[in-house]
Amino acid sequence: MKIAFLLLFMLLAVPEFSVVRAQTDRYSCPMHPQVVYSKPGKCPKCGMTLVKQTAHAETKAEVEPAPETKSASDAFSSARIPDVQVFDQNGKQLNFYADLIKGKTVAINFIFTTCTTICPPLTATFRRVQQDVAARGMNVQLISISVDPTTDTPERLRDFAAKFKAGPGWTFVTGDKALIDSVLQALGTAVSNKNDHTPMILIGNDTSDYWTRAYGLTSPAKIIDLIDAAAKRN
Repeated sequence: MKIAFLLLFMLLAVPEFSVVRAQTDRYSCPMHPQVVYSKPGKCPKCGMTLVKQTAHAETKAEVEPAPETKSASDAFSSARIPDVQVFDQNGKQLNFYADLIKGKTVAINFIFTTCTTICPPLTATFRRVQQDVAARGMNVQLISISVDPTTDTPERLRDFAAKFKAGPGWTFVTGDKALIDSVLQALGTAVSNKNDHTPMILIGNDTSDYWTRAYGLTSPAKIIDLIDAAAKRN
């Protein structure tokens, strides 16, 4: 009788214990959902703050993460950006920092031309952003950096840019792989596999050295609001 009672108690207790464990808070990266930790911190892939999750929340559709603003502990700075030689989609040689970043408000995303998943919508979002900032009279430099510079020659980037009707003020960047890798590393977006690149937008005001991150697939209106806020920083 005692043994039967003990077995019944264990059967009833185990599910309850499992429920408690399943609802334990965990922290994951908005850009890299596979990065999950039991404590708060930063994503080792992109540097974004891990977002508090629960088992129940993880069963829902992907939620758009909040923008990531710099903090005193891990502020991104223009001083980290290398001034290496790169090429734009027209084959023009540029110095990455001096020609594209210095003294400007910028929005940077990361793409490659053979991508068939997130890169087309990321680029389409930038196209809408460019149209809308022009309508509002805002001055912003859009930059799309190839994470596959070996494949993405200036000619390929030119065709890719034309496909999305990119206008003046939107530069597609490629170049020597080692130099591009140094840029990606400095911006916190380097990956060993191009397919793992982050759908992140880095938005900054170089003059005030203000930088923030945003989810690349958020609405163009929210991205424009972040650009506008960055442009107004002194």
